[in-house]
Amino acid sequence: MSDPSIRLGVDIGGTFTDVVLEMGSNQYSTKLLTTYTAPDDAIIEGTKRVCAQAGIKPSQIGQVIHGTTLATNALIERRGAKTALITTQGFRDVIEMRSESRFEQYDLNLTLPEPLLPRQQRYTLEERISAKGEVLIALNVAEVDALAEQIKSAGYESVAIGLMHSYLNSDHETQVRDSLAAKLPGLSISISSEVSPQMREYERFNTVVANAYIKPMMKSYLGRLGARFKDEGVLQPIFLMHSGGGIISIESAAEFPVRLVESGPAGGAVFAAHIAAKYGLDKVLSFDMGGTTAKICLIKNKTPKTSRVFEVARTYRFKKGSGMPISIPVIDMVEIGAGGGSLAHVDAMRQIRVGPESAGSEPGPACYGRGGDQPAVTDADLVLGKLDADNFAGGSIQLQTANAEAALKSVLGESLGMDVHTAAYGLAEVVDENMANAARVHAVENGEDLAEYTMIAFGGAAPLHAGRLCEKLGVDRLLIPAGAGVGSAIGFLRAPFSFEANRSVYMKLSAFNTKVIKNIFADLEAEATAFVRTCDATGEIFAEFKAYMRYAGQGEEIPIIVGAEQAAHPDAASFLQLFETDYINLFGRAVDGMDVEITVWSVNATTRVENAIAVNLSSKGERASASGKRKIFDPGVSETTDACVVLRDQLQTGSWVAGPAAITEDETTIIVPSSRTAIRQSDGCIDITTTG
Repeated sequence: MSDPSIRLGVDIGGTFTDVVLEMGSNQYSTKLLTTYTAPDDAIIEGTKRVCAQAGIKPSQIGQVIHGTTLATNALIERRGAKTALITTQGFRDVIEMRSESRFEQYDLNLTLPEPLLPRQQRYTLEERISAKGEVLIALNVAEVDALAEQIKSAGYESVAIGLMHSYLNSDHETQVRDSLAAKLPGLSISISSEVSPQMREYERFNTVVANAYIKPMMKSYLGRLGARFKDEGVLQPIFLMHSGGGIISIESAAEFPVRLVESGPAGGAVFAAHIAAKYGLDKVLSFDMGGTTAKICLIKNKTPKTSRVFEVARTYRFKKGSGMPISIPVIDMVEIGAGGGSLAHVDAMRQIRVGPESAGSEPGPACYGRGGDQPAVTDADLVLGKLDADNFAGGSIQLQTANAEAALKSVLGESLGMDVHTAAYGLAEVVDENMANAARVHAVENGEDLAEYTMIAFGGAAPLHAGRLCEKLGVDRLLIPAGAGVGSAIGFLRAPFSFEANRSVYMKLSAFNTKVIKNIFADLEAEATAFVRTCDATGEIFAEFKAYMRYAGQGEEIPIIVGAEQAAHPDAASFLQLFETDYINLFGRAVDGMDVEITVWSVNATTRVENAIAVNLSSKGERASASGKRKIFDPGVSETTDACVVLRDQLQTGSWVAGPAAITEDETTIIVPSSRTAIRQSDGCIDITTTG
């Protein structure tokens, strides 16, 4: 018999699969190497392990919440279904022409990313909806029927339909979909007016193509996963974490799998926001470093910053503008190829470069002893003493120091004329500086000073590097929560059921239409609420309203939060005041005499988030007893030091340790630099501050 209080969180990463079982206040967790060919194998094995730890049967699990990188990886690796795009005549090449932006302005040999679909897989129809939603050229049914025959004979598995201005009038898209579905019943079909009903055809077409491209694979995977859980006796529904930081049903996820892109990192941001609420922190830098990538997110007022467009599959070392834009609600974060498995090499200028290529779990870093021969960040961490070769991942993986040293010597040491230890130091400093620089740029772009922020670090590799990152960024306080090694999976269990609905309806404040706005917000609220009801049939649902606004003539908008009362009774003056307040906060001053435009309207329906229990900060108690000593290289003082080793589960509330030190647990290791002191708080969080 299942118990609603027993919940399972599962996160598939590029290197590890994390599984967390929560029973009331008790948590049980495990990490397994991701099984690429059959990701559900690691999930089921992890579920069995945590159930054994808790002394229960899988059939007692009352809820499963899952996040995955499978959708992202399918887009990056181009492993989706054979897909066709159907669009308006004259717009066949929109996804290849991209925008006028040059993401590398001075590169004369700039190579643009290839579109997801080649030209021969893109088809057109002679129809046209105007920018006001009016029918200019009616849809020809005979032309659609003829196209259906082409789709059938070419053997397409999936079709994306993206017609001009369908976000205002979806009639033509739905007619094409219904006609194709009637003639080709096994065909997977996605339409842009449902996937991403927003202006800007390049982003909208890309988004619907991406959805169609991964839909058959994700639908098959989710169906297979559900069957595997049923075989284990887990009969309760499976929910999916989406990129906006909420939970949706498995049925909605199968229909809109593009919303699963970045679902794992979103769980991490939710986890950090929950910790921020417990500690009453209004300015938090979330730092999530796993085996493949590092993610950095700004969290203000206990809420992660969100966006409605982001990029995947960047081709220029994760350079903004070089990837595939996806227009869906997403937690706004910067992601770089800097994980434990990120590989190092020497470039043409004899400089050490790290990532974005990763060893993943197959073969993994050289020290895993699984065939890898390129030096990874984990190899450097091992050589520098940050990791214990005999107790990595709770002793489940025996690390090979000799392999790590050989890889560092052959790739970096021999090329640059340095010993193994110096090569490891160089690799670690490069990856730490890459992450620090990404955090600085992200902060500047958002008008923030990181010196005012507290860092919350989690993920298997983050606690190894977070202390050094704080030194580089001038951040005085660092929190490492309990369960940090599996933070994203815990975040899934803290997220609400939610769904955000968007729609583009262009309007100037000088032509403000109260009736139209009320209807837009009401329709979007009904749409978003209907999705949430598929997850929670009886709970209370709240609506959050936004309008994306800009000065007339500007190319980008900023999101403006609109109160429920203003959404029900909108007026131009209050909208202008909200916009100018946020604009001044971002850019310093308003622009007098300029009209303001609204381009996109948004409603996020969400269930109530569990209130975080405030933590009473502990004062220093007894100094923690060390279980041993080991030599760890401290880059802050540029020397190897004798660091004490402390077992995290033996720390009591108020216990403290001065750096240099290593606080160890099964899922990760916390490195405390010599410039810092760590204290255990009452909730198990390790609170690391500047010694002084």
